[in-house]
Amino acid sequence: MPQNPIIIFVCEHGAAKSILAATYFNKMAREKDLSLTAIARGTHPDAELSDKTVAGLHAEGLTPTESIPIQLEPIDLESAQWVVSFCALPEGHHQQTKVEYWEDVPPISEDYERARAAIIEHLKELMNHL
Repeated sequence: MPQNPIIIFVCEHGAAKSILAATYFNKMAREKDLSLTAIARGTHPDAELSDKTVAGLHAEGLTPTESIPIQLEPIDLESAQWVVSFCALPEGHHQQTKVEYWEDVPPISEDYERARAAIIEHLKELMNHL
């Protein structure tokens, strides 16, 4: 796990929204010289990343933060500075970290550009709070 303070993005399958958000967060954090690192996790991870997400990120010259979807574990939450979730967190995932829910982001499978735009707008607001 990275040494910098951790921001965790969580979506149900850990394959699309959380990947897109973590990848863009890390890009924006580097540009602002912030010592924060984002990771992506899923509550019920798929076997592979979303093809549409990977293709969209590659088209923009970005590499996804994870190579496969990774299960959200309680220890992830214990080490997080901030958690952003696109879905409800499972029972038993109690933590001392602030959780913010971004439930208004459309599915990437339906409209990559619209989902990307919504996530980037949320990221801009989040950056102002960190």
